[in-house]
Amino acid sequence: MEHELVADRNGRLVDQLVQPGEIVQAGQHLWILGEGGNVASNVPQPPSEGVDLEAERADLSAWRERMAYLDDKARPEAVAKRHALGLRTARENIADLCDAGSFIEYGALAVAAQRSRRSEEDLVANTPADGQITGIGSINAAQFGPERTRTAVLAYDATVLAGTQGMRNHQKTDRLLGLAARQGLPVVLFAEGGGGRPGDTDLPVVAGLHVGTFAAMARLSGRVPTIGIAAGRCFAGNAALLGCCDLVIATRGSNIGMGGPAMIEGGGLGRFRPEEIGPAEVQHANGVIDLLAQDEADAVRLARQCLGLFQGKLSDCEAPDQRALRQSLPESRQRSYDSRTLAEGVADVGSLIWLRDGFGKAIHTGWGRLGGQAVGFAVSNPLHLGGAIDPDAADKFARFMRLCDAWGLPLVSMVDTPGFMVGPDVEARAQVRHASRLFVTAANLRVPVFSVVVRKAFGLGAMALTAGGFHEPGFTVAWPSAEFGAMGLEGAVRLGYRKELEAQPEGPEREKLFEELLARQVRQGAAIPMATTLEIDAVIDPAQTRDWLLRGLAGAPVGTMAANRFVDPW
Repeated sequence: MEHELVADRNGRLVDQLVQPGEIVQAGQHLWILGEGGNVASNVPQPPSEGVDLEAERADLSAWRERMAYLDDKARPEAVAKRHALGLRTARENIADLCDAGSFIEYGALAVAAQRSRRSEEDLVANTPADGQITGIGSINAAQFGPERTRTAVLAYDATVLAGTQGMRNHQKTDRLLGLAARQGLPVVLFAEGGGGRPGDTDLPVVAGLHVGTFAAMARLSGRVPTIGIAAGRCFAGNAALLGCCDLVIATRGSNIGMGGPAMIEGGGLGRFRPEEIGPAEVQHANGVIDLLAQDEADAVRLARQCLGLFQGKLSDCEAPDQRALRQSLPESRQRSYDSRTLAEGVADVGSLIWLRDGFGKAIHTGWGRLGGQAVGFAVSNPLHLGGAIDPDAADKFARFMRLCDAWGLPLVSMVDTPGFMVGPDVEARAQVRHASRLFVTAANLRVPVFSVVVRKAFGLGAMALTAGGFHEPGFTVAWPSAEFGAMGLEGAVRLGYRKELEAQPEGPEREKLFEELLARQVRQGAAIPMATTLEIDAVIDPAQTRDWLLRGLAGAPVGTMAANRFVDPW
């Protein structure tokens, strides 16, 4: 090392006591200064004086030139091709997702592990960041502050080697997921890409089945919120990571599958175009997609909104006119209606997000806010099977309960169901197991549940929608329109009074007796008799629903992520 030695006074060199190359010891005299001379003062000068602050050293210039390859402007043809498909680049998506200026990128200088077959210049120009952008940024900091909004973001770059998973970007993924686990950071994954990359040759790997990326992603389940976004083609390993996420958001033009065209053909299963494999309309209907977005901009908006539910409470919220709830049900007890309006009438205006609405349609599930606090809503849907719970609806609600539990969100259940779906066809679909998931899941929730019976609440199905029984939630209240029974009241009359009915001649007389018996059952199973026997906690004016829920939430524990309670991907 070369060290500058500064004299403590002005003077001239009288004698030099050591020669260049000699080894010296601390405290040893090196020279003798005499009086006079023209030696500059040893007073330190400000570094800016006489220095060109705009000048760049060669090493900084080299770095700047290298970093320029990461800009979308460096590959105009690839970007133009992307835009021609109506899609955005990975960097455009990250810029839209993260608060301005907050994103710091990890592993930006990586290139594909293909030096044995491609030149360094080629790799730098055509495989920037090894096809994946990883880093940490803030999302929604203006609403919730910087402390709670730091988020790990990973985006496969479909303009680089089709967004495939190379060995270097596996290392980048593992690094960032490790940070997310240690620092408790939510994760947003832009998952588009073609899966594993066979062309990496620089590392001594045969199959690559030892990589820890998939286990690392799965290990985050229940520890931090994870949101996956799919646009374009998302196959194989990319789809596996997407499926590990708590929430899957996909655009209408997306295709998602555990194998792409090459893998399908290689398995001898025929030739298919990418657009034929797992199109969005199929994956939305079968439950793979939680939120179907119009495009990437819409997907990013939804991701920001969903992350906000975990990030904190909002002070600026608007309540709907609660009087409208009094008119929200049809006069006829048999008339179907859009039950989502019930939740919309209770939740803060504009706060509801309905999840998995293409699947398990007998129950609507979604997130919203009450007085600024994030909660989950489950609402029976009389428009599908009269609200009867079939296997798909049971799976949908069971997973939603686990998701709310993991994210620390209280749950509001609004009940209008004839019970579980029955019959040989539904039993052939393992209804017993699917239905029982609701009881087991609810019995192990740590977040509070509040139940509101708005109309029908019959049998085991009604119990399943109220955390396993009417006395399990923080409260179970009913509107005056509610009616209860161990089974559907019409069926109870036909079974319980079969002899009396068959004693009447078929026709108007038998029908009249049936209606009389049914009216008696409706009176006996009405909300007020149920409250009289303490089977429910109260009967309330529908316009009081929001106030009851707010009071219940005020006494509920503050939600936090559950430790090591993973969210079942299904």
